[in-house]
Amino acid sequence: MATLGVTMHQSIRTLGITLQRTGLALLFSVSTLVYTQAVHAQSAERNLALVAPEEVGISSSGLAAFNAGMHAEVDKGNLAGIVTMVAREGKLVQLDSYGYQDLENQVPMADDTIFRIFSMTKPVTGVALMILLEEGKFSLDDPVEKFIPEFTNLKVAKEDGPNGIPITEEPHHKMTMRELMSHTGGLTYGAFSRSQVDTMYGQVNVLDGNSTLKDMIDKLAQIPLRQQPGSAWHYSVSVDVQGYVVEVLSGQSFDDFLQERIFAPLGMVDTRFYVGQEKADRFSREYTSGPNGLSSPENEAFIEPTPFLSGGGGLTSTASDYMKFAQMLGNGGELNGVRILTQESVDQMRANQLPGGMTEIPGYAGNAFGLDFAVVMDPSKNGGMSEGSYWWWGIAGSWFWVDPVEDLVFVGMIQNRNLGYARQLQLMSKELLYATITESKK
Repeated sequence: MATLGVTMHQSIRTLGITLQRTGLALLFSVSTLVYTQAVHAQSAERNLALVAPEEVGISSSGLAAFNAGMHAEVDKGNLAGIVTMVAREGKLVQLDSYGYQDLENQVPMADDTIFRIFSMTKPVTGVALMILLEEGKFSLDDPVEKFIPEFTNLKVAKEDGPNGIPITEEPHHKMTMRELMSHTGGLTYGAFSRSQVDTMYGQVNVLDGNSTLKDMIDKLAQIPLRQQPGSAWHYSVSVDVQGYVVEVLSGQSFDDFLQERIFAPLGMVDTRFYVGQEKADRFSREYTSGPNGLSSPENEAFIEPTPFLSGGGGLTSTASDYMKFAQMLGNGGELNGVRILTQESVDQMRANQLPGGMTEIPGYAGNAFGLDFAVVMDPSKNGGMSEGSYWWWGIAGSWFWVDPVEDLVFVGMIQNRNLGYARQLQLMSKELLYATITESKK
């Protein structure tokens, strides 16, 4: 460090001597320095520094009520533990952990507890693809088969057929990258609907954790699409397919690309596709709540590396790490002087990408869909989130949102597989948090 300081001092001194030889150069240098300092100052103002809530129009007493509401869910036995984070105007006003990450062994929940974030992986994958879009590697209207030749001859299920094999027809058009990134490409999950195509997904175990992304592609290439591309929004493995596209376009493994282009630049030190033995003591157990309370298997999956790098649901992370990612989006693609995306790319991701005639996505009243997350169209049906807010959640209950109108970013981390309860908790959190705002920007 001392050597670096001396070297920098010498370089600055040499630069100063050179600039003294011409007033014009000095004027230019000073102007550039002032501009650079202004940009860095603006960036520093939105770097998640901890401030008093009132500095950004949030009520401290309101936040206390919010915390009490979340804590009550633990005290009532609905959750083992919870971590929440709130930022406004790029500044952190709340980081709260409560309860236990391991109820059986009485391990307290901590600010740095690691969670399975499941489908909150999807926006990360979307950002990875948008990085490549900015580099000119593809366009949103390119056919997916341009990058995955295995999909060239995909057919579409028209109706049920004999022996569990659907009768097929030709696609009306080729699935596009835009459709792949908005769950309108014709793929399915094999779990959230019933059709012969869904059954075929299960028979070949499309998302086999012991296989690779390429293995998944080879399986999908043999199964017809569930519906015509662009005809419906249907939650699907499309984001896992996107992870494979990242590998094809970048020439890197998916995990290496994420680490190099997103995690390392943003300082997301605890986000990856596995926890590792060295951090296993910080890994929350996963629970399911029911009439008889909370139940949990032992922590096994996600501890060791996996060959299947699931872009749709494979990451583990902390609340603090994910807040850095979400605030980067809230800042228009930049955090702490590091730019991941342009403002235009973020705007494109949070714009409604549904084909004409689709007003909202099934199961999510008042929401359309952008590129890898939902977009609020009707605040009255979404706990007060502003129109244009974007968000998503994971199957173990974790959730986040970015409200560009109120300049508000929220991250909540739990591990509860009771999906109905998780949705209720999400709505409660929104209603309580928006009640804390004393200076609305609407």
